[in-house]
Amino acid sequence: MNGADTAWIIVATALVLLMTLPGLALFYGGLVRARNVLSVFMHCYAVACLMSVLWLVIGYSIAFGGGDSGLWGGLDKLLLLDVTADSLSGSLPEILFFAFQMTFAIITPALIVGAYVERIGFGFVMLFSGLWMLLCYAPVVHWVWGGGILADGGIFGEVGVKDFAGGIVVHETAGLAALVLAVFLGARKNQTTPPHNPGMVMMGAAFLWVGWFGFNGGSQLAADGGAAMAITVTHISAATASLSWALWERIKFGKASLVGIVTGTIAGLASITPASGFVGPIEALIIGAVAGVLCQEAVTLIRNGLKIDDTLDVFAVHGVGGIFGTVMIAVFGAGTWLAQLGSLLIVGVFTVVVTVVLVLMVRMITPLRVDEETEVNGLDLAVHGERAYDMSS
Repeated sequence: MNGADTAWIIVATALVLLMTLPGLALFYGGLVRARNVLSVFMHCYAVACLMSVLWLVIGYSIAFGGGDSGLWGGLDKLLLLDVTADSLSGSLPEILFFAFQMTFAIITPALIVGAYVERIGFGFVMLFSGLWMLLCYAPVVHWVWGGGILADGGIFGEVGVKDFAGGIVVHETAGLAALVLAVFLGARKNQTTPPHNPGMVMMGAAFLWVGWFGFNGGSQLAADGGAAMAITVTHISAATASLSWALWERIKFGKASLVGIVTGTIAGLASITPASGFVGPIEALIIGAVAGVLCQEAVTLIRNGLKIDDTLDVFAVHGVGGIFGTVMIAVFGAGTWLAQLGSLLIVGVFTVVVTVVLVLMVRMITPLRVDEETEVNGLDLAVHGERAYDMSS
């Protein structure tokens, strides 16, 4: 065990949890109508709790168990029965590696929340999220990070896919699942109400930005120069994408908005995520500059071109950003085109198929969408019996 590595990953684990609670909850909560903000908080909080339990029970074993099929890790890590405080994973206590990866299992299905807020049934959220994490996210983790079919020595030969912190594993899977759910749900009854609290959105984005240092820097799994570089390029990409988003918004609409610039931050963070262990500051500057414009145009295409009500633009920002960053690894020569594009295709098809099947199954058990009266009046009071603001807001 390396004490410095262990200390850093303990900090990184806390930072990644900070991304969901309170970061993502505040970011998403500020973007919805006032009468739905508590439902967004509830979704993020409850998903975090459920994923933690499921990751312990079987998720970690599926992702990082010792199975040799290449498709899943098997059941040897079930409930961590053979893991003690002295068990090691590389230079780290395995229980710490488990906890660090658990925070990724928390935020990935939590990202999907942004696609269905203001109109989805709470029971559906819980059942779908749990099954999706186990049947979609965890297997993909094994394929990419657990020595599975897409890793080095897998179907792409000696050099497998390069995804440092989750462009494919987290952002592509969550983005595509969000898009599928948005299509199944259909549009909200009211899509014209602006975000009720842009200040809350900014605070959430700031928590996400800080937490992302643990997300990307922690993925080095060591306290060394690689972690420091990952943190630095993460920051540069986020800052550059924020500015390019705001500038493009100013050119198109005559004004740069607070919600816009912080959405650009998230686009830059999502885009640098897969590449953060393979590029330097100049490459990060390029990735961020392109991401701010690319993801903003993706928002316009999804909303206005395809007429899909992905409420908080999960696919356009996270999905497109993660895919773009994964491709840029090949552009900059840190990975092979075959492995990068092939893995994007395989994981993309797998994610869409699993998500469609789960939606069809789960909606047979619990309603997918709330009734029209509940949607119009807001989910806070009708579903959770609480209200954060005056209903006239």
